[in-house]
Amino acid sequence: MTDDERTWPALPYAAWQKTYATLHLYSQVVGKVALALAPPLNHCWGVALHVTPRGLSTGMLPHGSCSFTLAFDFLDHVVEIACTSGATRRLPLASRNIGAFYEALMEALADMGLAVRIWPVTVEMPTPIRLDDDARTVAYDGGWAQRFWRILVQVDRVFTLWRCDYAGKSSPVNFFWGSFDLAVTRFSGRRAPPRKGPAFERDAYSHEVISHGFWPGDARLPEAAFYAYAVPQPAGLADATVQPSQAYFHAELGEFILPYEAVRRSASPEQTLQAFLQSTWDRAAELGRWDRAALELHPRDEAATG
Repeated sequence: MTDDERTWPALPYAAWQKTYATLHLYSQVVGKVALALAPPLNHCWGVALHVTPRGLSTGMLPHGSCSFTLAFDFLDHVVEIACTSGATRRLPLASRNIGAFYEALMEALADMGLAVRIWPVTVEMPTPIRLDDDARTVAYDGGWAQRFWRILVQVDRVFTLWRCDYAGKSSPVNFFWGSFDLAVTRFSGRRAPPRKGPAFERDAYSHEVISHGFWPGDARLPEAAFYAYAVPQPAGLADATVQPSQAYFHAELGEFILPYEAVRRSASPEQTLQAFLQSTWDRAAELGRWDRAALELHPRDEAATG
């Protein structure tokens, strides 16, 4: 594998689908612990995971006078519990019953004095699954998990730089365990029309947004891809021309899609991804009548803060 292939490795959907499904379930167990304990920060930001030098981690989760984190380590292939008391515990990531993973994590937390109760049912999946008694054996391949994480490292870097060009409200680069995607979102500052659906969706889209992300795909789009969408979607956006040429509007998903493979195979993956971010932002912000002069950073602003 060349250096470029290590930086932006291939991620064929069919080849890693079993590990992908396993990580999605494991991340829901970890994410629901965060949901039970994290302060209710707007737009579900407090319960999201974040890319780390070794994998993905929760933020600090308060538990009485202590706080702790839950982190996936895709180098040593463990889930690590680290508490401000100094106590740590490492649970191996392996192919096993999802219920066994749930039980091992809950028991470890209880043994460390960090007991927590969660609603053990998956969210944002076509068929809900109980995480505490699911008997299916799941498959964990450390090589595929590590490859996925290496992609997240690069995407997180580009998204973080993209976030810096905005003077308005912008989200951190968040990994959402429900939908299993890495996303960064810009806000216009205006409220959006009321939205139907579950509480977390109403909270996420309470205000106008233009969002970009990376997603491993599903049955509707069986390939890893970058996406861009606006809520509410302005008239004409679906017909807008964006860059690069491989990007297109996916009618069923209601968003622009850029296949990951097109990015990794380009002469400059970073520049190709930046072109997608900028062009989709330009079209959505223009058609949505966002106040770009007030929201975007300009050279004079950079000089003033530099």
